[in-house]
Amino acid sequence: MDTAEIALRLGIAAAAGALLGLNRDLHNKPTGVRTLGLVGLASALIVIAVGGDSGDISRVMQGIVTGIGFLGAGVIVRAERGKRVHNLTTAASVWLTACAGAASGGGQWKPVLIAAPFAVVLLSFGGRFEKLFHQRMPEPEEHDVP
Repeated sequence: MDTAEIALRLGIAAAAGALLGLNRDLHNKPTGVRTLGLVGLASALIVIAVGGDSGDISRVMQGIVTGIGFLGAGVIVRAERGKRVHNLTTAASVWLTACAGAASGGGQWKPVLIAAPFAVVLLSFGGRFEKLFHQRMPEPEEHDVP
């Protein structure tokens, strides 16, 4: 693999992560451009560094997907009072960023370029869609289950 291909893979991974991180930062969430940019870059870097056959890359990707779950779990917070859980979307963004980085590192950067706009649309408009939907739908009744 030549230097230009390495730079392209790393650049797309870092840019996809930074783009997701920008959205999280604009929503005052615990991760931002730097964190998610680094997650994407690191995931791509380790896949590139391993190189080799698809079995090696597959094992590295399995490790990334599993390991990144711990980082994502670290941003999930349950409110002290009430039953609300916060930052699940941010945790999912961390996981998606790792997957985008690993895919870019494996040379599959075209799907990353296609998926990134979908992720931005979901992050940008998903919350508004949920609020609009909840405004139009009646609240479900809570039943006490003994």
